Amino acid sequence: MGSSNEARLEQARREVPPRRLAKQIAIAGASCTVFGREGYTRASVDALAAAAGVSTRTLYNHFPGGKADLFRTVVTWTSAEVRDAQLDRLHTVLDPRRPPCPENLERDLVALARAFIDLMTEFPDHFALVRHIHAEADHVPADVLAAWQEAGPVPVGRALADAMAALAEAGLIDVHGDAALAGSHFTALISHAITQLSHYGVRPLPPKDTELLIRGGVGAFLRAYAAR
Repeated sequence: MGSSNEARLEQARREVPPRRLAKQIAIAGASCTVFGREGYTRASVDALAAAAGVSTRTLYNHFPGGKADLFRTVVTWTSAEVRDAQLDRLHTVLDPRRPPCPENLERDLVALARAFIDLMTEFPDHFALVRHIHAEADHVPADVLAAWQEAGPVPVGRALADAMAALAEAGLIDVHGDAALAGSHFTALISHAITQLSHYGVRPLPPKDTELLIRGGVGAFLRAYAAR
């Protein structure tokens, strides 16, 4: 696991009897939809329990910390799923052991950007959660925000930094001494406008517009980080 929180969660899962674990998964799955629709603040324990088809007493039995405990579980779980998908796409397109040829660099970065953007469609509930996290950051418990970062954005950021460092070592780009920042800029340039205009995938853009924004972002990145 990529973080201590995930390690503890995985250990807890191994120690939970199968029937109890199945119930927790069912509650978390139903709650993901509610949180994605209502956000953290507006989602009530009663609504979460009703969506899962259990009593509030049963919900608290499985998640003693109530809504915060359940939200942490849902966010960590979905973030880990998206993280694994992002890392799989990253390592498929930009394998650090096999950097692309100079003439293929733009093509491969566009392919990676498309693969990352497509995740908003493949994991709509997760990105609905992320949208609410950003909107309600001052109401979401700090440890939940930290768990979300450790489960997804942080390990993906590290992997992207490693990929940028490999491209720099191959002489394909110049990261100006900061591969992590180069990775952050790549992510922002390919996704920020699409994320904002589509409201985290809630209202997908026409494919032509998405492609235009992706290619524009990759082009801007390559101009900023062109090899010397």
